[in-house]
Amino acid sequence: MGVLIVAGTVALVVAIVQRMNAGEQASAIGQRHLGQPAGTRILSIAGAEGRVAVLVSRPDGERVLLVDPQRGRVVGELRAAE
Repeated sequence: MGVLIVAGTVALVVAIVQRMNAGEQASAIGQRHLGQPAGTRILSIAGAEGRVAVLVSRPDGERVLLVDPQRGRVVGELRAAE
């Protein structure tokens, strides 16, 4: 009976540690950088077919960045013809 109590306690501690680590990984995913130059400002954000469209104002003009929310990467960029 004592062995079962010890094994159950160890299993409980392992489960708690794994859940705490999963929570830390989820919060780390929440912060991403879009890799834009200094002076860039976000003007607007909208959902667009599984992507996030971010309207930014850069020193060289405004652009719409299409971001994959799962990977946190810019997958496309739209700008007005010059």
